[in-house]
Amino acid sequence: MRFISFEKKGAPGLAVAGADGEFHGLLAKDDGFPGTLDEIVRSGDLNQAAAALGAGDRIDADSVSFQVPFASPGKVLCIGLNYADHAAESKMEAPDFPTVFARFASGFVPHGAPLVRPAISDKFDYEGEMVAVIGTKGRNISEANALDHVVGYSIFNDGSIRDYQVRTPQWTVGKNFDGTGGFGPVFVTADELPAGGAGLHIETRLNGEVMQSASTSDLMFDVRRLVSLLSSAMTLEPGDIIVTGTPSGVGFARKPPVFMKPGDVCEVEVEKIGTLRNEVIAE
Repeated sequence: MRFISFEKKGAPGLAVAGADGEFHGLLAKDDGFPGTLDEIVRSGDLNQAAAALGAGDRIDADSVSFQVPFASPGKVLCIGLNYADHAAESKMEAPDFPTVFARFASGFVPHGAPLVRPAISDKFDYEGEMVAVIGTKGRNISEANALDHVVGYSIFNDGSIRDYQVRTPQWTVGKNFDGTGGFGPVFVTADELPAGGAGLHIETRLNGEVMQSASTSDLMFDVRRLVSLLSSAMTLEPGDIIVTGTPSGVGFARKPPVFMKPGDVCEVEVEKIGTLRNEVIAE
């Protein structure tokens, strides 16, 4: 199943793709609206929600404003240095345990909306990533059972303000400027993809030029291991998201560096999931 969250004439809505690829859905004000994706994943009623949405009106994706798939996740756990070539270009050692930092939903930007380069920095970098969404609560989850806890996948652009990211050993501020984290456009359930989202081509393009190109099979800590290792420390809850890491080719590591500027268009494409597209504006 493939879902999109959207807004039409100021009203929020949700839609699901049918067998023909067309989206059908309902607005929040309509009878039978099953709730937001946050609510549906927490309730575990994806099939029931899809049936309700499928009976709704056809939704023309070109006539609506996309919203982020999950607007209020309990936890947003981002993994740094999870591709060996990215760790190398960052001049850091490949970690023997996932490098975890947090992002907050206040910085999310949906597909089609602008990413915002802050007024206080011109070092706005892109990072294309695949997102895994938790669907079943768990703690101390074994690797063997880890994928049973993943309900689906999406796409993220972990826009980073590099000079603020490296001002302290903790990356939180540089990773959480308002309007810097692209998320969407779709949420795809796990049954639509290879196990763990493995073997998918991931590519980031800036103004049409390929900047990052890799496979999700290159993750040093794949989705299975990430779920298991993270759950050794904390209970993973339905609706939590794991942003799995970015491959090499980021802007700050290039010679000369390449940073996003107003007027640029950044696209992150993950095979079998979709393409997240955002223009860049100045604050």
